[in-house]
Amino acid sequence: MAILKIARMGYPVLLQRAEPVADPGSAEIRRLVADMMETMEDAAGAGLAAPQVHVPLRLFVFRVPPERGGADPDDKPVGNTVVINPELELLSEERVLRWEGCLSIPGLRAAVPRAPRIRYRGVDCDGRPVGGEVSGFHAGVVQHEYDHLDGILYPMRMTDFSLFGFNEELTRAALAQQASRS
Repeated sequence: MAILKIARMGYPVLLQRAEPVADPGSAEIRRLVADMMETMEDAAGAGLAAPQVHVPLRLFVFRVPPERGGADPDDKPVGNTVVINPELELLSEERVLRWEGCLSIPGLRAAVPRAPRIRYRGVDCDGRPVGGEVSGFHAGVVQHEYDHLDGILYPMRMTDFSLFGFNEELTRAALAQQASRS
């Protein structure tokens, strides 16, 4: 299998609205999905949208690893999943800060305001419905990947840029803050 090249910040496809997938079951889409899953796993990511691999189509893959799920019953581990031609509904006006990174903006993290609960739906490569009403990490990763389909990168959603930085610096700052509390 081929590992796909991930688009980095500045590539025009990342800033465009993606087009619907005409035939979710085509051999080309199945191959793309398989390659995206492999790339997501190889990069230790939680999600990957087609525009991130230079394909302007409305589909993304994601997973909720066991260590990412929370106490919320809707936030349980989820294996590799594809969502083709997704629709997304935010279920409240409330926003919570969620720490996010992105394979297209490597080495950085930020606290991004997201809806705590969403409903989404789409289909898989066999045309079967996928989605549901979810919260926690699951809701956050779906919102992040869905944004990619509309040409939105997570820094464009930020409201407090003091919560944006390099992974190493954010870790160092958190450790220093913990030490000062001891």
